[in-house]
Amino acid sequence: QLQLVETGGGLVQPGGSLTLSCTTSGFTLEHYTIGWFRQAPGKEREGVLCISGRDESTNYADSVEGRFTISRDNAKNTVYLQMSSLKPEDTAIYYCAAVGGWYCSRYAVNYDSWGQGTQVTVAS
Repeated sequence: QLQLVETGGGLVQPGGSLTLSCTTSGFTLEHYTIGWFRQAPGKEREGVLCISGRDESTNYADSVEGRFTISRDNAKNTVYLQMSSLKPEDTAIYYCAAVGGWYCSRYAVNYDSWGQGTQVTVAS
């Protein structure tokens, strides 16, 4: 059974940094595409960044350009979301999701398996 667990969320001051981890099990990570999504209170879930099974990353949120990066360590079955220069509007629950294959998608409906999410709060 595919499982994804997000860790690393928390409270951080504006301008600070956090690295989220998505630890996977039950499947061979290198054969899967992983997306990071976020959902703020009262808003729809939005795609943030994705890394394909070919190790190609795609940014879906203009607001995080130059501040967030995604990477994967297949040996550790983990995908990372490195976030810097955080802003209050980055406050959300962050989810990772998996889909088999080589192509990224910004749409949540295209992902098969999800983690439970981790809260990120940016406030002074």
